[in-house]
Amino acid sequence: MIRFLSLLVVILVLGITEMAAQSSYTTEDKKAIKYYEQSALQIRGRDFNGGIELLEKALLRDPAFIEAHLRLASAYKVLLRYDLAETQYREALAVDSLSKLNFDTYFALGLMIYDKGEYKEARKYLSRYIQTNPNNAGREGLAMDLIKNIDFALDLMSKPLPFNPEPLPAPLNKYVMQYFPAVTADGKQLFFTVRKGNTANDDEDIYVTRQNDDGAWSEPEPISDLINSQRNEGTSSVSADGRMLIFTSCQAPGGFGSCDLYFVQKEGDTWGKPQNIGQPINSSGWESQPSLSADGRTLYFVSDRKGGQGKRDIWVSTLSARDNWMEPVNLGPVINTEGDDLSPFIHVNGQSLYFSSSGHMGLGKYDLFLSEKNGLEWSPPKNLGYPINTKDDQVSLVITSDGTKAYYSHEVVGNNRDFQSSLYTFDVPEEIRVQNKSNFLTGRVMDIETKKPLGASIEMFDINDASLNYKVTSDKVDGKYFVVLTEGKEYSIYVTRKGYLFENLTFNYLEKKSREPEVLDIYLTPIKAGATSVLKNIFFDVDQYVLKEKSKTELDEVIKFLKDNEQIRMEIEGHTDNTGSTSHNSELSTNRAKSVYDFLIKAGIPKERLQYKGYGSTKPKVDNSTEAGKQLNRRIEFRIL
Repeated sequence: MIRFLSLLVVILVLGITEMAAQSSYTTEDKKAIKYYEQSALQIRGRDFNGGIELLEKALLRDPAFIEAHLRLASAYKVLLRYDLAETQYREALAVDSLSKLNFDTYFALGLMIYDKGEYKEARKYLSRYIQTNPNNAGREGLAMDLIKNIDFALDLMSKPLPFNPEPLPAPLNKYVMQYFPAVTADGKQLFFTVRKGNTANDDEDIYVTRQNDDGAWSEPEPISDLINSQRNEGTSSVSADGRMLIFTSCQAPGGFGSCDLYFVQKEGDTWGKPQNIGQPINSSGWESQPSLSADGRTLYFVSDRKGGQGKRDIWVSTLSARDNWMEPVNLGPVINTEGDDLSPFIHVNGQSLYFSSSGHMGLGKYDLFLSEKNGLEWSPPKNLGYPINTKDDQVSLVITSDGTKAYYSHEVVGNNRDFQSSLYTFDVPEEIRVQNKSNFLTGRVMDIETKKPLGASIEMFDINDASLNYKVTSDKVDGKYFVVLTEGKEYSIYVTRKGYLFENLTFNYLEKKSREPEVLDIYLTPIKAGATSVLKNIFFDVDQYVLKEKSKTELDEVIKFLKDNEQIRMEIEGHTDNTGSTSHNSELSTNRAKSVYDFLIKAGIPKERLQYKGYGSTKPKVDNSTEAGKQLNRRIEFRIL
């Protein structure tokens, strides 16, 4: 529905149309009429105070002068003195509620009261306006839409959610304005935009604070002298591991539009030099409010470029296999509206999108919404409800990886219309939590022999459909890596680096249950004769040797490894536990190894590079006395020849 920017236009139009010349008035006082007509010249000349003074003189002579009340209301609205404007509208209705001059007054007053969040009274005035049978289809339609929205708002308010926001403690919230928070997946780093004054001329910079093991936040500090400048930098988004930042900078030399998106990466403890993210992300329009996926390979952002659904829309782009950003795609009419759709936040699960909108039904100018992605489709946005949403603007929100805690900025307008904003947090009500919570796996990648940190590629696949869910690199300085694991899937993770055997891991997150973060150092083995690697994601039914379909992801990784290292020859080894006879185990392990061998040959790997052998239970990895031990001993392994 058309919301508040349109309402402002309608209000101003009302104020202008009532200033048209008239042949008769609701007063016979000639002096009052003279003051009234003189006020028109003052107001058209933008001398509102002079016009107001004349109108007040007219009303002193005749308090029942409806036209003077209406013009005075219009003048007060232009000056943003809404309480005084409302008083004048009510005075006009008190003179004669049935006057045709007051038919539009019902509409104007209904809009103003709606904007104050007094929904029941606003509904009364808007309904009265419709009853006048107005000769204005657009305005009548807007009144009807607003009544629907009021009913929606009243229903939400009748079912309030638990909501107990708290400001973040000292040393945070020390500046006049701090807003647009962004948090790493482990919840230990919080990035936000700072403005030390409350005017548009005050510089915006990006700050960061870190949380210690006791939950206390550190003194906020500028993120980097290479990032912050004399221009405005803000509205940032950070990858799950805190090593890639996308932010907005406006009016920068060499930019594509009024505001562009920039990216910067961190190695070790040092941020690099920011770069314009370039086309096709940036355009001649306005790009801002980025939100990165956990692995930094999908980017949601806001733009007013052509081809959208309304004014400012949410768009998405992904990195190609060659690490180039693809042409952005509009999220479409399910998410975007004729109004403004802003501040996207994609949860680390990659499926839950929180955003702000002036176009979906809500309680105020901008409300917060949640949509869940299912395949390629987005669910109809769900209003986050009352009192998270109110009559005021709710613009930005980020949610922790477990879905339980939110961070947002709360803005307060002072008596002099000066703005202040602070960072707040609250526990997310169960009704609006993400469908699938996320956890994370972290640690370091190192050389198994030298223990030297390694920069390596880390890819995570959904085993059951072989889709790539996540792709990152470990830090080449300290070897640190960070991978997000989300409920509802079974994952295989591959860690690769040129000159090393790949390492593979498996994680079953199909069941929804409470999980702690996992810390695991990964050691890569240099490629040399005798080096071995266990294929942890090869699957067979019990006592069978036919490869299960979900083994394909692992086998594709072996094929890629062999194609990248054409000089390598390998033996595929089959192993079992000690259950069953020696002859049976030898035969089963041989057949399983051959199944893998046959798959690789069929995929185009030359026979002379491969051989296979079954070892039965003769080479256990661990003791067979436990079921867990037996499971580790049942394996397919390859050995470099």
